[in-house]
Amino acid sequence: MTGQAQEYDFFPAHVVRTRRLGPTMLRVTFGGEALRGFASGGRDQSFSLFLPHPGQDEPNLPYAQGEGWFAAWRALPADERAVMRSYTVRAQRAEPPEVDVDFALHGTGPDDRAPAGPAAAWAAAAGPGARVVLLGPAVADNRSVSFRPPADADFVLLLADETALPATGGILEHLPAGTRALAWIEVPDADDVQDLPAPDGVELHWLVRAPGAPSGLPTALRAAELPDGAPYAWIAGESGTVKELRRHLVRERGVDRRAVAFSGYWRRGASEDRLREEAYAGQS
Repeated sequence: MTGQAQEYDFFPAHVVRTRRLGPTMLRVTFGGEALRGFASGGRDQSFSLFLPHPGQDEPNLPYAQGEGWFAAWRALPADERAVMRSYTVRAQRAEPPEVDVDFALHGTGPDDRAPAGPAAAWAAAAGPGARVVLLGPAVADNRSVSFRPPADADFVLLLADETALPATGGILEHLPAGTRALAWIEVPDADDVQDLPAPDGVELHWLVRAPGAPSGLPTALRAAELPDGAPYAWIAGESGTVKELRRHLVRERGVDRRAVAFSGYWRRGASEDRLREEAYAGQS
């Protein structure tokens, strides 16, 4: 890929193993020699994951066409082209080259009200050897890392739901010793709570969302007594909730909007395919 190859590249990989982290979360470890060039920037490093449809041995992805891969991929029938989803690197190891990715398995349980999406369904059934392709960073300092607190921030504020739990874990591990930080993480089941390594000075609060209930993150933030000083806030999760949290910080708390990094990882009632098509239509 000319031009873009300096920052991103395609990395064929396969499933090495899987491990259940809780009722909702599954860790999939990917391996393969190509991952030696996958240069994760840590923190909330995001990338695109391409998955096969049921019955396919590997993702149908024409990435060999260089910069024209996206148009070629989009031109394929929807039920044939590789499923493309955005994920965050949870951990990476050099020897052997491996990348851990945590999947939220919404819709795969017997009591779930909504059906599973293609990525959750794939992950729930994935076994060793299953083939995928990652489109990710070829250099560690890349645009797909959003958590970049300024040196003069007095404290860090993290707000996330279960889809942003892997990114939050990566951020907490990245924080320098002595960093003052407050984090609220919401999960759908008490058994999804994880023991996340974090430096001293981090206050970590877990919220358990009742089935069918709205997010409790806005209520928790409004009730929180934040430290004095200028914060750097990082917010990720459901798009509507993210907007509400950002609005509260900027309008009601007076936080500089430039000090709030935010990302809607998903939107209630809309698939990632739909969101991608909306974004593509807006650029046309």
